[in-house]
Amino acid sequence: MTPAQKALAFVRALSASPGPMPDAAITVNFHPDRLLADGRTVIEHLTTDGVYRTQYETGISNGGLGGDRPHWERRMFGDSGSRPVYGALNLAGHPDGAAPRFGSCHLVLHRHVNARATYSLGDSVTLPTIVGTATTFTAVWDGLCAQVTRTGQALGVTAADAAQWAAALTAPRTHAGRTLDDYVEAQIHGGLTISTDVAALVADPSFQGTATETGLRALGVPVRWHPGFRLDATGFDAGPRGPEVPPLARAIADRYGRPVLDAALLGRAARDGDPPQLVKYLWHILVMRGRPA
Repeated sequence: MTPAQKALAFVRALSASPGPMPDAAITVNFHPDRLLADGRTVIEHLTTDGVYRTQYETGISNGGLGGDRPHWERRMFGDSGSRPVYGALNLAGHPDGAAPRFGSCHLVLHRHVNARATYSLGDSVTLPTIVGTATTFTAVWDGLCAQVTRTGQALGVTAADAAQWAAALTAPRTHAGRTLDDYVEAQIHGGLTISTDVAALVADPSFQGTATETGLRALGVPVRWHPGFRLDATGFDAGPRGPEVPPLARAIADRYGRPVLDAALLGRAARDGDPPQLVKYLWHILVMRGRPA
């Protein structure tokens, strides 16, 4: 068995309750304009190599890189040796992707990828106990319904009860979901090849007319635009992510003569050497509070 097959078998055994998951695409959010160790941007790497690399290969992480992650992966996938690509299952069809915390753009994967992914209710960092596969998804679905009963919402969709919530998932959505922390994580085993596994790319409109757009279109998949996020530099307060964030927002606005921050401007700041962790916090607040472009 390959590492991917071993990982899938391990999770199937953990989630023995049979039941197919609803029809939905996996999305992989990423920042296309961040620099890799070799000086290329993420999108330059994607267009040149034609594959999506894991954080261990790129050295870029929006979560835990190294540290406890190998422990999480052994706990979730046994001794399979699988090192998956991480995405999220976009059950609600949010136009900004299922997990915008991880990037301003996202790949929409073909449905055949669903069969070689495993799923967890919540991010791996939370050590989730509710897991499943495409054919043993019942526990994940039941966990989402229980969340609705408990809190009145799940995956950024509010409802009075679980039945109403399930029906609401199928409604078309034009507004950003902004689901920073509420998603079904998808762990894609066996690699991710752009030409065969990616159906479309959805990007932040701040990249329109830039070199980044040229790179996005060079991938050779359909490119779409989500509503985007824009926020005045004075709108970044210390509440969500700490006191260092507001002065950095104002400093970026002053440096580039742009009073309103967006994804492209944050990418420029990251490439120019602003602290990656603080730029990440700026992005989180932009997703939480930004208005459509």
